[in-house]
Amino acid sequence: MTGWVLHVDMDQFLAAVEILRRPELAGRPVVVGGRGDPSERAVVSTASYEAREFGIRSGMPLKIAVRKCPDAVFLPVDFPVYEAASEQVMSTLRAFPGTVVELLGWDEAFVGVSTEATEATDGTEATDGTEATDGADDAPESIARALQAAVLAATGLHCSVGIGDTKVRAKIATEFGKPQGVFRLTRDNWMEVMGDRPTGALWGVGKRIAERLAGLGIRTVRELAASPDDPLITEFGPNTGPHIGRLGRGESSAVVDDTPWIARAHGRETTYQHNLVTPEEVIAALRELSDQVVTDIRAEDRACARVHLKVRFAPFFTVTRVRKLPEPTFDPAVIAGTAQDLFGELADDRPVRLLGVRAEMVPPDGGYDPPRTHGRRGSP
Repeated sequence: MTGWVLHVDMDQFLAAVEILRRPELAGRPVVVGGRGDPSERAVVSTASYEAREFGIRSGMPLKIAVRKCPDAVFLPVDFPVYEAASEQVMSTLRAFPGTVVELLGWDEAFVGVSTEATEATDGTEATDGTEATDGADDAPESIARALQAAVLAATGLHCSVGIGDTKVRAKIATEFGKPQGVFRLTRDNWMEVMGDRPTGALWGVGKRIAERLAGLGIRTVRELAASPDDPLITEFGPNTGPHIGRLGRGESSAVVDDTPWIARAHGRETTYQHNLVTPEEVIAALRELSDQVVTDIRAEDRACARVHLKVRFAPFFTVTRVRKLPEPTFDPAVIAGTAQDLFGELADDRPVRLLGVRAEMVPPDGGYDPPRTHGRRGSP
């Protein structure tokens, strides 16, 4: 292997697929989410770049999105179409000589490259119309552009590619290449590019972790990279603390693993168009969600060992609870009953906006080895 890790991320994936189906939408603000009705309770799944210029972002309620851009085109989520497009993209990446592909989600993947992949780019025309080179300094960029060209030819979709000497650096590099670009981020330019950015700019550091780091006086990537482990261990624990410190230095594995992803759990959740206000409504909803979850785990043939409950009270206060079952089960009544008990223990009579039930399954035979157990959106 060359030691290079590429992170391929499809540009505005869901919106781009929809624009392929409806070419007349090209250049217009397009928002994909829910049932495509901005008067309903649902969130933005993807916004086109034109829509993002109005401040529309993934996860934003559709009702807010339509206020920001009343002229946007709102479209319903069409999972089967996106899954088919995703499979075509990933098949194209896997077919490229000398690559190993590790899925992170339906619109992104790590790609490990070898000398065979480098040789395959000789004379390849890049997406910007230039000829790819095979010099040692340009090899990863040549491969990235060849992958972009292959995906575009096979699917009509554009992607951005981050190049790194670790997975963390490759993943973060992609953001600097968007849209349709290529960017390299390595140990040599890590601090120059990332040093003065806030810790929240790191993959794996969310808002809450960034706030806790700020409580330690650590606000930038440079400060995190320079921090000793001791205060991080005190704040986050003996494993997570040093891991967060390594993120500040861009350090992580560089091994791309194509082992099939193994789910730990399956969950279902629903945002209700009208708040649930009575215990009977909540019980009925939890039973329906539990039935759906059992259908999912039966397909895996792995019973539920822990029940996770997610509740979002109106207007927007979310809590989660979890309980281990005495015995693993496929019985939806047991799962629903456990979820109901967890809900009752909250002793909160506010109207319910969202409910979710998640069944954490027993491990597969042989356990999770190798440890490829992250979700559709991976972690370092």
